[in-house]
Amino acid sequence: MTTTLLRTAGELHARTRTGRRAVVMTMGALHEGHATLIRTARGIAGPDGEVVVTVFVNPLQFGQGEDLDRYPRTLDADLALAEQSGADVVFAPSVDEVYPGGEPQVRITAGPMGERLEGSSRPGHFDGMLTVVAKLLHLTRPDVALYGQKDAQQLALIRRMVRDLNFGVEIVGVPTVREEDGLALSSRNRYLSDAERRTALALSGALFAGQDRHAAQEALRARAREVPATRARAEALSAIGESRAAADAHAVATAVPGGPAAVRAAARQVLDEAARLEPPLTLDYLALVDPSDFTEIGDDFTGDAVLAVAARVGATRLIDNVPLTFTSFGAAS
Repeated sequence: MTTTLLRTAGELHARTRTGRRAVVMTMGALHEGHATLIRTARGIAGPDGEVVVTVFVNPLQFGQGEDLDRYPRTLDADLALAEQSGADVVFAPSVDEVYPGGEPQVRITAGPMGERLEGSSRPGHFDGMLTVVAKLLHLTRPDVALYGQKDAQQLALIRRMVRDLNFGVEIVGVPTVREEDGLALSSRNRYLSDAERRTALALSGALFAGQDRHAAQEALRARAREVPATRARAEALSAIGESRAAADAHAVATAVPGGPAAVRAAARQVLDEAARLEPPLTLDYLALVDPSDFTEIGDDFTGDAVLAVAARVGATRLIDNVPLTFTSFGAAS
């Protein structure tokens, strides 16, 4: 497959379309995470469809003091990776093509969800992100658009915008791709020194610690549901060689701290330890949130949640998250 590089929307619109068009939006500096998105898009579009990868470093997403000027721009390498991964087109417009006449006066506003977590740390970021996503959806006219779950708040806001403003496009989230040591793939990883990278592993380490604590709790809840809360239950627990106090799954699963509080505590411990490393990790936020609005969940929460973290190591700011699902004690799994 030969991937075509296009610079204008007119060139893209002039292409003959047959099957579905799937779009992967990027800011370039492509890595294996992007390759996974492109391969997933290829599978969705099928052999008769078309995969378009956009490469555009959006100035509206960068606040004062952020890394717009040093953000890596590697179009030749991006084109090669896109081609290897199955893209038909790389659409790499200029700033003037996307924003004719300068920065737009009319923009998309992210609303209350856009003011939380990343939005609080980076004011205006999500307004700029949604504005360029809206414009690129209009410019590329896809049937489906794919985004990585590593940027969970971004994905949630795009889904909300598409629903609230009646965009005729399907949004697909693709699971986070990680390097062998667990660090989530990011274009910013290249900024890390060896020592900074070792510290940065605390982000994924904290998430995995919270995830493990959650899995243990859910396993205890499942075991408690399987054994009736009667004398036969105690006898059954004793039969597997565990003491009543240690093996009472009901007591352990509902003890304090438990549920979301225990998940937060397990993750926080890893981050606190990383703050004492050299170089240290400087925590921006650790949050356990409802993905529908990115508000913190309570201890009685049931359903899908996102455990998210953002921190700086040296001059580099990194984010990561994992999805979790909380069941109620009496619910079937």
